[in-house]
Amino acid sequence: MLPSPLAANRLPMTSFGLLPEGLRDRLPPQAQALASLVRTLTDVCAAHGYERVAPPLIEYEASLASGSSRERLRFTDPVSQMTLALRSDITGQVGRIAVTRLAGQARPLRLMYAGQVARVRGDQLSPERERTQAGAELIGSDSPAAAAEVLAVAVEALTATGLTGLSVDLTMPTLVADLAAAGWSLGHASLCDVQAWLDGKDVGALRAAGADQYVPLIAAAGPVHSALAALKQLDLPNAVLARLDAIAGLAAGLNGVSVTLDPTERHGFEYQTWLGFSLFGAGLMAEVGRGGAYTVAHGDGRQEAAIGFSLYVDGLVDLGLGQEARTRVLLPVGTSADIGAELRQQGWITVAALEAGAEAKALNCSHIFADGAVRPA
Repeated sequence: MLPSPLAANRLPMTSFGLLPEGLRDRLPPQAQALASLVRTLTDVCAAHGYERVAPPLIEYEASLASGSSRERLRFTDPVSQMTLALRSDITGQVGRIAVTRLAGQARPLRLMYAGQVARVRGDQLSPERERTQAGAELIGSDSPAAAAEVLAVAVEALTATGLTGLSVDLTMPTLVADLAAAGWSLGHASLCDVQAWLDGKDVGALRAAGADQYVPLIAAAGPVHSALAALKQLDLPNAVLARLDAIAGLAAGLNGVSVTLDPTERHGFEYQTWLGFSLFGAGLMAEVGRGGAYTVAHGDGRQEAAIGFSLYVDGLVDLGLGQEARTRVLLPVGTSADIGAELRQQGWITVAALEAGAEAKALNCSHIFADGAVRPA
């Protein structure tokens, strides 16, 4: 007998059921909690006028504009012989849809999404290689009003999941480049050098390179009001001062949320323009979301302003959020379908016994239908 063609690919019995590093199965009740949280987040976005799109998990790698190419899992398409990749971020896919299939739609265009993303490897704070991402993008504007709306929707959506201790960390990703363009001296260093030293808070390197003018930016970080006050003491161009006023307005609109500002933070915000933000919550080691202003390129080279956010749902599940309180009731053999339908309308989860003598507790049921009524098991 010829061996099965699958036999060579089978795992040894000692490793059967193992998953690759960074991947996991979601079991009951966490899998249901994940679905519930996605629904909660997208329902809030929908209530603010954002319409859902569902781009594919796999695209031509050249089409995936967002996310680092080093984070993507690639393979060759056996049909086209072109390189395909699993998305590591959905934001760029939404931008592609906005400037192609929805290019003729009126702006601003409000779109939302939810789905899985994958990356080559995790990190210390987020070791998972597959994550559930949900978010919203406002295409056609990155004005202070658009930023205020997007931030408010993100905070409202996270609050609706039950997350507490929300905080927002703001940054100005293009600030250093804008200051250099306005005449701030880089000394004998390059813009990239100065940005890297600011990222590392390296005062000595800045002074040694003759880029002393940028040193006060390091101290201008912390609670938003004190950070803004420190920045306004500097010789800033009018365009930057206007952005500071916009940030002050954003912070004022986030009632009950702790807001900080680090004006030179760029790590993870390489594609953002005048504003970037990270979202944090109580009990979470890593950020629960991030977003900011950016541009989307049209086919003719035109750049369109946009702003949005992405939320990472798995951390919320790990906190125990999204658990639904519906109660399960066992329906013994012979219970009529009408009774089951009536109980489900009342909010019960019904589990039909397939044989006499089935035990409610063994089937995760807290109640049983007996003697014409629902009774504790």
